[in-house]
Amino acid sequence: MTTFTIIGTGSMANAIGGVLAEGGSSVSYIAKDQVGVAPLDGDVVILAVPFPAVDSILAAYGEAFDGKVVVDITNPLNFETFDSLVVPAGSSAAAEIQARIPGATVLKAFNTNFAATLASRTVGELTTTVLIAGDSAPAKAALAAAVEAGGLGAIDAGSLARAHELEAIGFAQLTLAVSEKIGWTGGFGVSR
Repeated sequence: MTTFTIIGTGSMANAIGGVLAEGGSSVSYIAKDQVGVAPLDGDVVILAVPFPAVDSILAAYGEAFDGKVVVDITNPLNFETFDSLVVPAGSSAAAEIQARIPGATVLKAFNTNFAATLASRTVGELTTTVLIAGDSAPAKAALAAAVEAGGLGAIDAGSLARAHELEAIGFAQLTLAVSEKIGWTGGFGVSR
């Protein structure tokens, strides 16, 4: 059984944790005021925080990430204007995180989902699907199995380089929701 430590206690953290626990995984949480103090007990650490919080988390834990699978759910967009991503062109938040913690295996996942669609396990009439990018096939397969056990779909979206495209999808979905063109209970779905 895969064990998960989720850094964050907001709606995304709780929705992801609920899915994983429903599927039989062990899930623990680290709140904002526990960062750097609470241990990273899980085999998989999920960064369920806004992108601006990532730097301080990486600094607080440093080499404690070594040997862990780290799942980045962030969308690195400019939260003041909602008109651009704040990572270099062609890069991604996940790639920047991987460069900062080279002893970990970083995956990009959950950034194209809203909390409500994770909790309900549906987007409209479709099963909520988590897109997973990363360079480790076994890590992606383990995350996909845990997500599927919790009632969601999962698709291997390719290498960590594909995080760039996943973040673009997340950016588009968030800007549509903020401008009230789609609801926070909807979003993009995958039909197979």
